[in-house]
Amino acid sequence: MAEPNTTLAELITESGMSWAGLAKRVNNLGTDEGQALRYDYTAVGRWVKQGQKPRGITPTLICRVLSERLGRTIRPHDIGMEGMDSLAARGLQYSPDPEITLDTIRDLGAAYSAGAFNAPFILAALAAPSRDWLLASFEELESERGPRVIGMKQVAGIRDMFSLFQEMDVMRGGGHARTALISYMNTTVIPLIRRDHQPDVQAALYDAAAEQAYLIGWMAYDDGEHGLAQRYLIQALRLSQAAGNQVLGAHVLAGMSDQANLLGHSYEAVALARAGLHGITAHDSAACYADLGILEARALARLGDARAATKALNRAETTFNMIDQDNEPEWARFIDRAYFYGEAAQCFRDLQQPTEIDRFADLSIQECQAQRRARRGGLSQAAVAMAHIQRNDIDAAAENAKIVVRLTASVNSSRCLEAVTDLQRSLKPYASVQGVQEFNRDASQMLGLVA
Repeated sequence: MAEPNTTLAELITESGMSWAGLAKRVNNLGTDEGQALRYDYTAVGRWVKQGQKPRGITPTLICRVLSERLGRTIRPHDIGMEGMDSLAARGLQYSPDPEITLDTIRDLGAAYSAGAFNAPFILAALAAPSRDWLLASFEELESERGPRVIGMKQVAGIRDMFSLFQEMDVMRGGGHARTALISYMNTTVIPLIRRDHQPDVQAALYDAAAEQAYLIGWMAYDDGEHGLAQRYLIQALRLSQAAGNQVLGAHVLAGMSDQANLLGHSYEAVALARAGLHGITAHDSAACYADLGILEARALARLGDARAATKALNRAETTFNMIDQDNEPEWARFIDRAYFYGEAAQCFRDLQQPTEIDRFADLSIQECQAQRRARRGGLSQAAVAMAHIQRNDIDAAAENAKIVVRLTASVNSSRCLEAVTDLQRSLKPYASVQGVQEFNRDASQMLGLVA
């Protein structure tokens, strides 16, 4: 037998609202979020008397209504409505309150660590966060901000941990240390932020937390956990606004663009990259601006617009050559020759221009070999293999494909695994070629071990 939701009933009574009034306000907020909700007093009655839990973003909207009326923050667990659907929906929201953002990051991490998070990537959720961030960044530009002095040892420690985990991601792949980073975020970073701090220190802590939330999202993306990745990236975008760090926000949008393009949503990927480009200038961070530019080019290439893609790539390369790493943030360190030229090679792979693939991929591979970066090296080597397939040089394609398998076996990255399976599909018509048979044998063995 269903049990009544007494906590919700008590809060509604305290707020002084009628059931009909609550339903009407929830519907109005839903309209603001692009949701056509049709609740009335009977629906609220079912929530209260029968303990029914509405799906989607409705629990979050109920909390917003009650928070407005009561003058304090009400969260889904306060009204007895926190469940998987509610958390998944909350993870897609760009909250007006950074405290709710911290709650969301904590709850996402707890659910993932417990093996209880399994939510899809939602295309429709991409537009609002980038819009809200861009509007907030323009407001920030119009205000006067003095220099920030960050002196807390804890902030420095968080940044040191970020550097360590980013290095693990770059060298070993997104699946290598993500669980450990989530645990560090939930047990150390979030509790520290919630202490009382001076405004400049509070902003620095939001900044460090945004970096780590982004990195968790990026690791999840690289490991194929796209629903989790999307939610962490949206929350990282919100924290970057709380920190007043427009460049970091643009960097998060770059990650969101990269993910959207990988999942086949290239129009949205272009829009996200351009939102980032509109929010900052090359003088704010040449590395971030170049990254946004190359990701815009990649999405345009996926759309088959060779002229626009080449133009965007050329602009990005000009900016890339302006980078002074001494003046860039730690999170931008990966935006180097190995990365940038590897992304350029992927552009020309999609445009089927093998000569240009070779030119840029070779530059990337040289850097990857010097740095012993297997993930990026594998992705760039896969582009070389595709260039040989486009030339119909199957023997050379197979030899390069075997190198991709060897590099992929040393990292934990679903993107590298997808590169291997993509090569298998592309080489399927040539299954009788000995080199292809050897590649397929190596790939099947490696993929079997991963599974």
